[in-house]
Amino acid sequence: MSAPLKETAASGGSVPTRPSVAKTPARPGDERGEGVVLNVFSHGFLALWALLIILPLLWLVLSSFKTDAQIGGSAFGWPQNWSLDVFSRAWDKGIGDYFVNTVIVLVFSVPLTMLFGSMAAYVLARYQFWGNRFLYYFFVAGAMFPVFLALVPLFFMVKRLDMLNTYQGLILVYVAYSMPFTVFFMHAFFRTLPTAVFEAAILDGASHSRTFFQVMLPMAKPGLLSVGIFNTLGQWNQFILPTVLMQPQSGDDPERYVLTQGLIQLQQQQGYASDLPVLFAGVTIAMIPMLVVYLSFQRQVQAGLTSATLK
Repeated sequence: MSAPLKETAASGGSVPTRPSVAKTPARPGDERGEGVVLNVFSHGFLALWALLIILPLLWLVLSSFKTDAQIGGSAFGWPQNWSLDVFSRAWDKGIGDYFVNTVIVLVFSVPLTMLFGSMAAYVLARYQFWGNRFLYYFFVAGAMFPVFLALVPLFFMVKRLDMLNTYQGLILVYVAYSMPFTVFFMHAFFRTLPTAVFEAAILDGASHSRTFFQVMLPMAKPGLLSVGIFNTLGQWNQFILPTVLMQPQSGDDPERYVLTQGLIQLQQQQGYASDLPVLFAGVTIAMIPMLVVYLSFQRQVQAGLTSATLK
């Protein structure tokens, strides 16, 4: 069969081609069925994930209203006495002091983290200079560095500054700990902002600091809110850093434990006299503020995470 085809081509004739096979168009019903299956699978997975998160939290809150006998008899039973006395007992046993210490630290650490992180991210995103990429990757590398490897030198550094068991020492460490993620997140967000607004502010005679604080920073409000929530959650639940840095150095030093340390302290104080409802109440007190913060700003967090993609 190959020889006649070659002769035909050499003589200037037309070379026969294979008949084209018409593709069968996809039926609308098939696509609709695949979409339904995908939706059922995704919604089922999300429902299962929600149950895995909600049920332990619900069990924790309900256990706060039980007695030791009820918890020991049926851990999943319904409380018989709905009294708030256990929360006042937990507050009097030290949870109140731990809560105040945590709030004092976060009131300063979170705003400082947002201020310094957004300023560094803005400069790295908007200004080109020698070493720009090196500094950016230096911050990114800090986010991947395990904090456990820095505990010993960090302890001696803070001790040399005479800041062990002090609010300012823990605040500075929290700021440094949260800076890499803040710079990484805000760097990507500042790059999505329109350059025309930045150039217009410079042409109108605005200084670099005024352009940042009055023009660019308000435009980055969704990103600031999102990364602020993440930093608040991370610093509120931090355990290893305050355990190393917030230990009394002598018998005269006050205990400035934060909530994560306080809950462990509360558990150790029980000894053989078990009081599990107080422990559950303490965990509930530590958990409620973060739930309120996240549920209150849920839409803003989602908008901040998706705004860079939409732009």
